[in-house]
Amino acid sequence: MKKPSFLERLTGGQTEEYDRILDDEHSFGADDTLDGDDTFAQEDTDWEEDTPTTPETPEGDGELPVDMYQTEDTIVIRALVAGVSPADLDISITRDMVTIRGTREEFQEASDDNYFHRELFWGSFSRTLLLPEEVIIDESEAQEKHGMLEIKLPKLDKHRATQLKVRSNAHK
Repeated sequence: MKKPSFLERLTGGQTEEYDRILDDEHSFGADDTLDGDDTFAQEDTDWEEDTPTTPETPEGDGELPVDMYQTEDTIVIRALVAGVSPADLDISITRDMVTIRGTREEFQEASDDNYFHRELFWGSFSRTLLLPEEVIIDESEAQEKHGMLEIKLPKLDKHRATQLKVRSNAHK
């Protein structure tokens, strides 16, 4: 049997051989092989190796949902951190990455049997974001107001130039 093209696999277009094997009245047996060729299955996983990776969330941590956008000179990150004290937030910044960590403590006023819904996230959370541009770390600022964390990261101006005066030490 001919190996299906990428487009056929993507769109679900099958050949008659697939139809024969997948027919409701067909009973599977030893003659139902797809040429014994598993190379296309291997090719399907090859793309995973080429995909750029972002840092992983530590095991057991929840992932903090965020909004990230840019203005002309700033990258802004917003996240809901209601129920978390600003002192319990850990924000680390590099020129091209931001990591936000924290813990939301659960105040359980009822036993588990008395809950109708349990949808709120409790426990530790973290989120690492790769930034689309380099930022100035020392001028970054974060503030929390009514449970909304806002981090402002000034963009690094790569086109900025300055004139340096050359000093001479020859007259000493």
